[in-house]
Amino acid sequence: MRQPNDFTGYIPNSFAVTTLDMLNPNRNRSVIIDMIMVQLISVIVVMSMILIFKGGSMSSASVSYYLVGLFASFLMLTGAYSRITR
Repeated sequence: MRQPNDFTGYIPNSFAVTTLDMLNPNRNRSVIIDMIMVQLISVIVVMSMILIFKGGSMSSASVSYYLVGLFASFLMLTGAYSRITR
């Protein structure tokens, strides 16, 4: 018979293990870096497509902002890739 303040079995074991796996940064560091790289690659693809298809109708200030963002995304992607290859 359970006591009133007995919380054993309250959280299923599989849920607790999954939560600990997600929040443990030591094991998931490569997964986090991979997710960051996917986001940076998608930013690069989207900015490139915007510049390719709408670059002619955009103002020069907007195009220069997109080029700066594209260059910064490339720099961040190469930084993430260099951390992976170490």
